Amino acid sequence: MNRNFNEWLSKFKKSISNYEYYVDFEKIYENVDKIKVELNILNSLIGSKNIEEEFKNILIKYPETLECIPLLLAVRSKEIFIKDEINEQLFKFDKMDCSIQDYIMFMKEIGLFDLLQNHIINNLYDYVLGIEVGLDSNGRKNRGGHLMENLVESYIIKAGYKKDIDYFKEMYLKDIEEKWNLDLSEMSGNNTSTKRFDFVIKTENQVYVIETNFYSSGGSKLNETARSYKMLAQESKKVDGVTFIWFTDGIGWNSARKNLEETFNELETLYNIDDLEHGVLENLL
Repeated sequence: MNRNFNEWLSKFKKSISNYEYYVDFEKIYENVDKIKVELNILNSLIGSKNIEEEFKNILIKYPETLECIPLLLAVRSKEIFIKDEINEQLFKFDKMDCSIQDYIMFMKEIGLFDLLQNHIINNLYDYVLGIEVGLDSNGRKNRGGHLMENLVESYIIKAGYKKDIDYFKEMYLKDIEEKWNLDLSEMSGNNTSTKRFDFVIKTENQVYVIETNFYSSGGSKLNETARSYKMLAQESKKVDGVTFIWFTDGIGWNSARKNLEETFNELETLYNIDDLEHGVLENLL
């Protein structure tokens, strides 16, 4: 059946984001609660009239409070490298690797003493909670990918397939070869690729290898994705008993429609969410 690319593209969704996509508050609360005691100890520095001496005493009595310092700067790492016009130094915060005077200098020069001493904030627990919310936004990319995977998986299940029996998640090419005695060297660059597929469905006569993604915004990556999947589509045609399926969607593709159309013309099993909603898995498999 001939399909019209423009009509197909016009049905792409603006978003599939659910409530959990934007902020993972459960994870945030868990992260902050892990250092709640240490943060409360450092709270004593807020409004201090002698902050350097009090910070020194805290480090002597409670050196574990050091681990909180990078997070106050929205840094996940336990190491911070500083280079100024004169010196360079690596500050470690998982253990007291520098002198207390060095840590005092760090707190002063980087602005944390000023933040605490001048009542710019009232409570470090709330402050770090806000930082964690900001840092968690970096996880939206991964959550967005999982949203599309979860959506496709729901339709795989609806089509009657059972996990780890006739459909499998996140399988590498080499694992597919070993499980069903296949030669996928045409798809792996003669075994040089470590390609992993989001899903694999095994029917009586066919192995379907499936990729999923959703793009709500454009970018150069989409052109590369379309080109690489076009190549994968061509390679998969050389392997008997294997069919490559790509489920993609999102209005971000409007910025890379030309490359996507090339793949659309090459790959008959390129589908969007509308295709899923109209039972493409049941009809195809």
